[in-house]
Amino acid sequence: MVDFSELRGRYTAIDFGASNTDLFAVVDGRTTMLTQEQRGAPTVASVRVLLADAGVEPAGLGLIAVSGGRHRALPDHIEGTRVVKVGELDAIARGGQALTTGTVMLPGRDLLVVSAGSGTAMVATRGRRYSHVTGTGVGGGTLIGLSRLLLNKVAPEAIDALAQTGDPNGADLALSDVVTGPIGALPSDATAVNFDRLARTSVRPSDADLAAALVTLIAQVIATLAINAARAAQVDHITVTGHLTDMVSIRAAMTRVGEFFGLPLELHAHAGHATVVGALLYALDR
Repeated sequence: MVDFSELRGRYTAIDFGASNTDLFAVVDGRTTMLTQEQRGAPTVASVRVLLADAGVEPAGLGLIAVSGGRHRALPDHIEGTRVVKVGELDAIARGGQALTTGTVMLPGRDLLVVSAGSGTAMVATRGRRYSHVTGTGVGGGTLIGLSRLLLNKVAPEAIDALAQTGDPNGADLALSDVVTGPIGALPSDATAVNFDRLARTSVRPSDADLAAALVTLIAQVIATLAINAARAAQVDHITVTGHLTDMVSIRAAMTRVGEFFGLPLELHAHAGHATVVGALLYALDR
């Protein structure tokens, strides 16, 4: 996690994501984090409730940084505290930088920051310069939507637990199923075709295998796109953020893709809170 001990003062940030609302507060180097299910467009009233739930008094805060969703609809002040509005891509980039260094300092190297939330965005960082590289609609929302259809499960924790016990090749075809050996750096058990085994048999795989195949599909799409995006942007370091990385099975599948292609994906604890942390640091930087 990021070391905030050098920050003095009282600050709060809120990120209104498509699925979750994250709050992060730092008071003289001590931190508080809170995540709640997204409950509609941000309002002054919803900000007050979030602050109260986190035990943070709005009066006396140095600032409240807000990002995501319809954050720009909020006023410029709440109970006398300045509200600083931070673009989501800026918050993603700055949060990824903080995770990479482990401090509030800017990293000395260029990065591709991948925000894997309900959907996925990818931002290249070069010091204080940020540029949107690409993204995909595939993300946590895709995982949960397809899991509802296939498994009748929508809780990420339940999907994750099931996926960790399954074999994705119970639903996927592996290279060994379609060719006589490995291809390039890919081992024989690597995915050849996602979910194609289901097209060839009427036998339903176990729920665990379906969950593993679903997680593999989502992770492979994001990780492969990230590697290609990093190479296109001429960046050799990838940091993945977002609540999708809370899932152990997702992290494992992404790590494997990085190993296949020789460009590791850096994954951190508390990466789900990177964007809200980035919103605060971006506001303080400026």
